[in-house]
Amino acid sequence: MAILTTVDDVADPRVDDFRDLTAADRRPDRPGGRGLVIAEGVVVVRRLLDSPYPVRSLLGVPRRLAELDLSAVDAPAYAADADTMARIVGFHLNRGVLAVADRAPTPSVADLSAGRLLAVLEGVNDHENLGALFRNAAALGVDGVLLGPRCADPLYRRSVRVSMGHVLRVPFAALPGQWPGSLDGLRTAGLTVAALTPAPDAVPLAAAGLTGVRTALLLGSEGPGLSAEALAAADLRVRIPMATGVDSLNVATAAAVAFHEISRSVR
Repeated sequence: MAILTTVDDVADPRVDDFRDLTAADRRPDRPGGRGLVIAEGVVVVRRLLDSPYPVRSLLGVPRRLAELDLSAVDAPAYAADADTMARIVGFHLNRGVLAVADRAPTPSVADLSAGRLLAVLEGVNDHENLGALFRNAAALGVDGVLLGPRCADPLYRRSVRVSMGHVLRVPFAALPGQWPGSLDGLRTAGLTVAALTPAPDAVPLAAAGLTGVRTALLLGSEGPGLSAEALAAADLRVRIPMATGVDSLNVATAAAVAFHEISRSVR
């Protein structure tokens, strides 16, 4: 059970993990420079507490801490008033509670490749887009996310927040090897590699025959989209038909449409 302690000294070393988050979002001082996992708000903190990530401690105003079930939490919890918490964190936190955890081991690419629907990302480096994409993946039955080159860290604080904590439940791993040759391993595992693109000569998604087919869906960044090399390495290119005058969707929105179409027969 968490031991609840009141903190009224901004310099208290017991809350160092929460200090100056605007400047130390990834906490590179942690072993290996990989940083900590930081959850904000009651809903996201609950999801962190239910995840395999080892919780180190919690910090919050008493009202928000009272909304959490701390009876099964094997970590200290610190209560502070809103002003003290803001001075520790570096900004006023409307959500009123934070939790911090160490990172958990990531699954192997081979394990994820056994799934029926994977998202494979190239250059998705906006943390909010990445968080929204993970939230959509959790909602629509995606089995895992593989990170190709130039992708942001899914466990960056903003990504965790925007995902509503679902980045903590959708397994992900970095795709090793030279890009895009590393996609060959997914084909060997029996996945069809489909690249989502707004190109007018791509196959409309509903006509691509992917419903119920084990699929690795390639998704690119805002603006440039997938590289020419990634598009060439795919088994087929698919598009979401759109109204005249609109050429593309936000990557997280486009991913949600595609996830729904590909997985609808098995939900």
